[in-house]
Amino acid sequence: MDFEKLTAVMRRLSLEAGDRIMEIYDSPDFEVRSKSDDSPVTAADEAADAIISAGLRAAFPDVALVTEEQSKTHGETASTFLIVDPLDGTKEFIKRRGDFTVNIAYVVDGAPIRGVVYAPAKGRMFYTQADGTTVEELGPFDKDTVGEIEAISVSRPDNNALLVVASKSHRDQATDDYIDLYMVKDMKSAGSSLKFCLIATGEADLYPRLGRTMEWDTAAGHAVLNGAGGRVVRFDNHQPLQYGKDGFANPFFIAYSPDVDLLTS
Repeated sequence: MDFEKLTAVMRRLSLEAGDRIMEIYDSPDFEVRSKSDDSPVTAADEAADAIISAGLRAAFPDVALVTEEQSKTHGETASTFLIVDPLDGTKEFIKRRGDFTVNIAYVVDGAPIRGVVYAPAKGRMFYTQADGTTVEELGPFDKDTVGEIEAISVSRPDNNALLVVASKSHRDQATDDYIDLYMVKDMKSAGSSLKFCLIATGEADLYPRLGRTMEWDTAAGHAVLNGAGGRVVRFDNHQPLQYGKDGFANPFFIAYSPDVDLLTS
């Protein structure tokens, strides 16, 4: 893989998809439908998916592609693949809360090694560079020219005063019970894959997820966090979260700065 090309393509496609998403987001009204699993989908999900899928297939025709909005790709069995959630946080999008992201990642042998997370309503973009390190690009964004970038890295947390981030739309008692095991200084809620990015920048230390997610929900954020020195592990055994699983469903997991003293439930 040409990682310089991959970074440039993922960055550009995320911006193009973000522009289309924001056109729909800023419109007076948009249709919301339910998919077969009862999760919501909008024209923005589908438009962003069309842009990203076409761009990735043109640029990397020999690399397998898995995308949330194309069920025919969910039977893919390759060990190396691109994986896309064109609009993560659809519920946040529908409620016009801004916490939604465009997510593109590249997985090799079960590990997401490159990725981009773009939050168009927040004006924040995070991605891995060709060398695997993560940066935040500071807007305004130009599709053809990379703007000012800032290297980011996870925090050196105080385990007696942790900064915890949790899901805004999928919070439950099990998650709260697990968070209560820690000494928490501050707790914030965020939608979509932005939670991984908040750990990557040091704005949070710990993100436990005791609920259903799919690999396209997490791969890009996972890659971004890895490139900033963070980790994502299974909740049950603290082993690295792997990708390319049958059906692309994730187990419960914990994303964190490595200096957090992880606890068991």
